[in-house]
Amino acid sequence: MAIFKLGTMTLKSVFKKPETLKYPYETKEPYEKQKGFVKQIDDTKCNLCGICSKKCPCGAINVDRDAKVWEINHFKCIQCQYCIMSCPKKSLEMDGHKPEISTEKKIEKIEINNG
Repeated sequence: MAIFKLGTMTLKSVFKKPETLKYPYETKEPYEKQKGFVKQIDDTKCNLCGICSKKCPCGAINVDRDAKVWEINHFKCIQCQYCIMSCPKKSLEMDGHKPEISTEKKIEKIEINNG
């Protein structure tokens, strides 16, 4: 009886679309509210208050008011979303798209120009 089940399962899979993707050539769209990388939506909203860097448990965010620079080290980030929840201006969001494959370690720096 198990042979018939195996045979029907095999025949079904021959005529179906494959379940796997050929990454990185094909990618899935991220789900809504999927964790990913923290990014700044609008740098004009950010007033460099530093609450996001204070709330970050791993110290991945650095805010320099004098140089007007907001930077995040994605290798330290544990994607807990505390910085996003604590931002009073709602200028941060979680981006669910996977980043491009890279062999270099980069720290994202964003210069803020508030008029």
